[in-house]
Amino acid sequence: MNLDISRLATAGAALASGLQATCRGIGLALVIAARAVAGEAPAAAPDPALEAQVQAFTRDLRCLVCQNESLADSRAPLARDLRDEVRRLFQSGQNDIQVRQFLVSRYGDYVLYRPPLKTRTALLWIGPGVLLAGAMGGLLWRLRRHARTPEPPLPARQAQAARALLAEPAEGAGPFPPDRERAP
Repeated sequence: MNLDISRLATAGAALASGLQATCRGIGLALVIAARAVAGEAPAAAPDPALEAQVQAFTRDLRCLVCQNESLADSRAPLARDLRDEVRRLFQSGQNDIQVRQFLVSRYGDYVLYRPPLKTRTALLWIGPGVLLAGAMGGLLWRLRRHARTPEPPLPARQAQAARALLAEPAEGAGPFPPDRERAP
């Protein structure tokens, strides 16, 4: 058995180098994934009171990209831009009503979680009630229709077998057929 030490050393070094490269690649992938998940830190106003006002105000606004998240909670780039715009408007001295009017004029009533009752938004307010009433009406109609449908009569042979099973047992016989007598 002749072992070539230099060959083994070279193979070991190559293996260690490959393992190091793999570990570095995995580490880099983990760092990139962590940054992607964490996202950027939300831009904060220098004034904590202003930032609290922006956060409270944007909780009542819908993210135009996500549609099921508030503007305060969304991480979409458009949401970040809108929060910055709201922050800028508050810093310029505008109040809640003026900022809300600005956003509605630009993006429509859809940006509000609670849009005002208008002819254009009436379906948003009464639609769920109409759908619920329609579903309940359909269910009641189906149940009543099912209740009015008579059971089809049994065929004569099955009816006779049922009558025989339901007939009273003879005098002296127990409540169970002989093959099913209960042990005392």
